[in-house]
This record gives sequence, structure tokens and C-alpha cells, in this order.
Amino acid sequence: MRPNVVVRTLVSALAVVGIGAGSLAGANVGFAASAPAPQPAVSASAVVPLAVVNLGLSTGQAKKLQVVLKQYWGYSGAIDGKLGTDSWKAMQRFLKKYWHYTGPIDGKVGRETIKALQRWLKSNWGYAGGIDGVVGAGTRAAFARYANSL
Repeated sequence: MRPNVVVRTLVSALAVVGIGAGSLAGANVGFAASAPAPQPAVSASAVVPLAVVNLGLSTGQAKKLQVVLKQYWGYSGAIDGKLGTDSWKAMQRFLKKYWHYTGPIDGKVGRETIKALQRWLKSNWGYAGGIDGVVGAGTRAAFARYANSL
């Protein structure tokens, strides 16, 4: 065989392989751009993890609070030291009955929950700050004083 024939044959073979590879690459791009398969509808509550809001309490302090919430305010969860939604629902029941909490019993530690908590802490546990719904060092310290008293 002559050298030009070998080179032309090799170049032709590489061209065929290159064209085939390009076609496959184009198919992959087209496949990647296709619409995703429809997903079943899921409610937001099913995918939102339960928030743990200990407001500075240690696990041991939070466990003590959960015992009180279980005994008096309808908390039915584990005594695990993690103040989650169910712990805060129980706390909101307490705050609603005695400390002018007017929001929903939803377990969310929002501004109104904190204001009611601050009213209680100011009256009983040495909180000296404003009733502003903002958790600061004073709110955390007074909450810890309460938990330590249990």
C-alpha cells in the first residue's frame, strides 16, 4: 500500500468515528435538555424540617422544660432537650393562658411568642429588657434562669 492511501484511509476512518461521536454528543445534549418527569405534589409541611429553637438553653435545661411542658401543657413528644415545634406549641398554650400571647398555637417561635415569653420572664425571672419580640442576651439569660430553677 502507498503511504497516501494509508493516510487517507486513516483520516476517513477517524472522520467517520468523529461524526458518529458528534451525533451521540448531540443526542446527549438533547436528552439533558428534556423536561424533567413530573413529580407528585407534596405539601410544604411534609418537607419542612421541624425547627429546634432552644433560645440558648443547653440540652439538659431544655429537657427540664420539656418535663414541665409534658406535665402541664400537653407536650407529648420525647424528652430529648430539643425544643421543636411540639415543645413550642405547649409553651404557647402556657403563654396564651397567662401572658397575653394572642397568636396561633403553631409552634413557630415568632415575634408574638417571644413578646409573651419576655412578659413572663420580666415578671418572674429577672428579664430587664423591652417587650420587643427580639431574642437578645437578656431574654436568653432569663430563660436559662428559669430552666435552672426546675
